[in-house]
Amino acid sequence: MIRNAMRRGALTIALALAPVATKAETLADALASAYTHSGLLQQNRALLRAADEDVAVAVAALRPIVSWSSSFSRDFGYSYSATTGAGTGFQDDSASFSIVAELLLYDFGASRLQVDAAKEAVLATREGLVVIEQQVLLRAVVAYVGVRSASETVSLRQNNLRLVQQELRAARDRFEVGEVTRTDVSLAEARLAASRANLAAAEGDLLRAIEEYRATVGSGPDNLVAVTRLPDVERNEDAAKAIAVRTHPSMRQAQYQVSTADINLRRAEAAVKPQVSLSGRVTKSGDFNSGDYSNTGSVSVDFGGPIYRGGQLSALERQAKARADAARSNLHVVQLGVAQDVGTALATLRVANASIEATERQIRAARVAFQGVREEATLGQRTTLDVLTAEQDLLDAEVAYTAAVADRTIAAYQVLSAMGLMTAKHLGLNVQLYDPAEYYRLIRNAPVKSLQGDKLDRVLRRIGD
Repeated sequence: MIRNAMRRGALTIALALAPVATKAETLADALASAYTHSGLLQQNRALLRAADEDVAVAVAALRPIVSWSSSFSRDFGYSYSATTGAGTGFQDDSASFSIVAELLLYDFGASRLQVDAAKEAVLATREGLVVIEQQVLLRAVVAYVGVRSASETVSLRQNNLRLVQQELRAARDRFEVGEVTRTDVSLAEARLAASRANLAAAEGDLLRAIEEYRATVGSGPDNLVAVTRLPDVERNEDAAKAIAVRTHPSMRQAQYQVSTADINLRRAEAAVKPQVSLSGRVTKSGDFNSGDYSNTGSVSVDFGGPIYRGGQLSALERQAKARADAARSNLHVVQLGVAQDVGTALATLRVANASIEATERQIRAARVAFQGVREEATLGQRTTLDVLTAEQDLLDAEVAYTAAVADRTIAAYQVLSAMGLMTAKHLGLNVQLYDPAEYYRLIRNAPVKSLQGDKLDRVLRRIGD
């Protein structure tokens, strides 16, 4: 039953890795695929376009507002005179059509500040999109390395299983001729069962890694090539932190959020001030029964402002001030977090490099020891337990080396991410880079249906495709 389960697990892995024979896939290929097919990136690009529209909405408040209205009315009734004993009915139909135009002349800069706040919010959202891009690409790196590491671990476990099976056969043969006891055979059998369990666990890890890869990259792993070249990263911690504070999108996003909060505070202060507006109305009305009609019009300049709103405006001003204070505090928190991430990533990279050097020496020594113990066992100078222990030490060293290599690759890209450089542009991926300003350039002036509006429609269709 155990062998059947292992065969089914091996078959599942073989099917999952079926495209292996077609072509080789590099880490750059996987990153490009993740960048192109990430639903999370597409979602946040749509949110950025929604933020772009806030600028158009704010700009529209500074332009004339033209609207129309029409009405049709019918007055009817019946009157009766008790003196004459006669009654008469009446009906009067009339209609009117009006065009109304309004224009804000002056509001102490409140509407202009709303435009500025919307623009700063757009810039903050763009940086947030870069943060998401870094997360998507780093997750793709982790998924790629995870499949490679899990696959190598499965190979090591399979090789270990074959060696333990050989040792079990040797122990049984030696038991038959009286060189070892039943205890040696039982030890080999126990180790074989443990090897099968470890192999099954490694195959399960590989299947999970494959599913993570498929979810992250958008397709199954296709003969993944070993990562032989790591990205160039700044090894000096102080210099790396200085770069991160200047370039990390989380830092720039927090800075734009501070600017947005400051502008919103000025908007709240301007809300208590009066505003001047211009309005005009043109109306045409007529009576259908008599044929009479009239054309009327009016133009007015209105000047007014709030006197008392139950403390609402004061509360909004205090709220805006609190949010500005919070944005500044968040900038400080983000700066500390970015610096900490850089230091942590560099420390992880140093540890991984040291682990690789140590496990390489450990593998060399363990291999020599295993070969020696095995030879000595054939001469009766070592027990079966000694051979199994030496073989396990070699396996542990090889698995530790595989994990250390994976950790080093991930740590190198974590340093890039912590510095704000884990982007498709910086990595030079072979992809069509998304231009976050293209949509903004089309809608920043709040276009209506026009030639520019038609161009905007074409851009939207291309984004949808």
